[in-house]
Amino acid sequence: MAERWTNGHSSSVLCLNENKDGLVASGAEGGELTIWSEGGSRIEQTRLQKAEDVTCVIFSPICPRRLYASHGETVSVLDIRYLKEPVESFHVNEEEINYLSVNETESLLAVADDSGAIKIIDLESKKLSRCLSRHSNICTCAVFRPRRPQCLVSCGLDMKVMLWSLQKTRPLWIKSLQQEEAEDQSAGQLFNPPLVHSLSVSTCGNIFGCGSEDGKIRIFQIIGTKFEQQMAFKGHSLGVSQVCFLPETEAYWLVTGGNDGKVLLWNVSSDRGKQKNPVKTIHRQKIRMPRSTKKVDKMNAEFTNEGVPVSPKLTIEHGEKVNWISYVEIKGSRRILVADQTSSISVYPITEP
Repeated sequence: MAERWTNGHSSSVLCLNENKDGLVASGAEGGELTIWSEGGSRIEQTRLQKAEDVTCVIFSPICPRRLYASHGETVSVLDIRYLKEPVESFHVNEEEINYLSVNETESLLAVADDSGAIKIIDLESKKLSRCLSRHSNICTCAVFRPRRPQCLVSCGLDMKVMLWSLQKTRPLWIKSLQQEEAEDQSAGQLFNPPLVHSLSVSTCGNIFGCGSEDGKIRIFQIIGTKFEQQMAFKGHSLGVSQVCFLPETEAYWLVTGGNDGKVLLWNVSSDRGKQKNPVKTIHRQKIRMPRSTKKVDKMNAEFTNEGVPVSPKLTIEHGEKVNWISYVEIKGSRRILVADQTSSISVYPITEP
């Protein structure tokens, strides 16, 4: 049974993020922005200018009290101790913003929007540094790679995934998921375009995962200036709206959420070893889960090209379309935070206390 954080919003919660101190920020429709304690108590709340939907929130990796929030075409920088007025605002995007990412040194802010553009803001000069414009449709996600503050990965509704170095104006590598889908269609499958909704990069910075409209989860490994697909499997019966690597683990544990109302936990370290041409063996780390929630979802498991099934290690029947997934530790216990179509935040345990 999920714990619920309530009384923080009056409409659908769209995004979540947590800082180093365990505080959680949530953004919702109508410009609502709330700060929560790690126990789920509301600390601060405000409504941003023009009451535009808060589509993404992200804390500073350097200063835990500094928060970046996107609403409409604007990015507001706020001090969570006083949310009433932004410390500063950036307005460099021409269409609605979908995603924000700050690099580890907090020198750059990437802002992805509906035009397909990724605007890079220099946070020292407070000016637009460059515009990356290779996505031909909505750019849903652009994420800086850990340990590489000048590199990022992006995805979009043009069904493409791109690797960037900010030292160059063009992508280092582009992968079109549409080509793979075309091959599946020729084999007699119904066409379901792999529009890419979400992307997450692991702590090491070399492994990342994508979730797409066709219900598939794809795992890639970055090698030099390109990336290679390591795994692809059917994770959800409907579109995968969220993917999230758990931090600071030797193994690669990935949480996914879908439009089918399910939240799934995958160990892509062990399953990657079963796939074709593994680049290297990833260390495994045991993770303890409550017996009541540890089960295999046979409906979600799909055989790969090599005939090896990939099944989730944990299945949560959330029941609502997932808007956002985040992770937090509460008194040493790991928790998944889930935002959905409701005004509350659901909290699920993924390890025993």
